[in-house]
Amino acid sequence: MRSKKPRLVESEEALYDYAVRSLGRRMRTVAELKRLMRLRVPEASGADWIEAVVARLKDQKYLNDTQYAAMFARARQENQRFGKRRVQQDLMVKGVHPEIITKTLDTSYGELDEEELARQYIARKRIPKPQDDKQSARVVRRLLRAGYSTGVIFRVLKKWDMELLDLEQQPD
Repeated sequence: MRSKKPRLVESEEALYDYAVRSLGRRMRTVAELKRLMRLRVPEASGADWIEAVVARLKDQKYLNDTQYAAMFARARQENQRFGKRRVQQDLMVKGVHPEIITKTLDTSYGELDEEELARQYIARKRIPKPQDDKQSARVVRRLLRAGYSTGVIFRVLKKWDMELLDLEQQPD
């Protein structure tokens, strides 16, 4: 548990340096960066400094929520195999504007077969075929947390046996 209070910066330039170092560690949204900077500025001039630094970073293209959302969605889709709803919730938590989220998700999940993505998620997590209702409910909850709709989940559960048969029939 951190008990130390962050050190306050003395000028707008020092705040800019802190923001650049923070962005150098990892990409952030405008809302995340503002939250971090609020902890470092004096109350009197802090809001003006934050707005000036954010505007400067946007002009220099160091801060761009649209690019952040696109990269975030692609990474969650390719690496964790998350569904559209999970990515949408995560971006909302990060403070991305709803219009940007909608555009990004329409682009990245528009042509994608979410049922196939759910199957890849199941394979990646090595989720075993449910044998009874309790295990089926567990799989449903896990896929819901991963961001898949109930329609996709039930289609995947219904076709589970057919896929196993197809895999067994394919020659090695």
